[in-house]
Amino acid sequence: MQVLMMLVSLIVLINVVAGFVRVVRGPTAADRMLAALLFGTGGVAVLLLLSEAMAVPALKDVALVFVVLATVVSVAFVRLAGAPVAETTKEKP
Repeated sequence: MQVLMMLVSLIVLINVVAGFVRVVRGPTAADRMLAALLFGTGGVAVLLLLSEAMAVPALKDVALVFVVLATVVSVAFVRLAGAPVAETTKEKP
């Protein structure tokens, strides 16, 4: 079972590395942000799989911290992306 979990974590890690291409080449900020969230999700999956495979419960705590950070980052991105842009060329009376 340990070998299977290690293999699955390697596959997930390869998927995360493939997502790096989208971060570099993403045409919009939203594409780049989604790829960054893929890093968070894939990283958490890899940590949880390794935690079970190697019997290291501390990795679950690290994965939980990553989940909280990814949530905060995604909320911050949505708030900043939806915020109106301040007008810099207002006419003076």
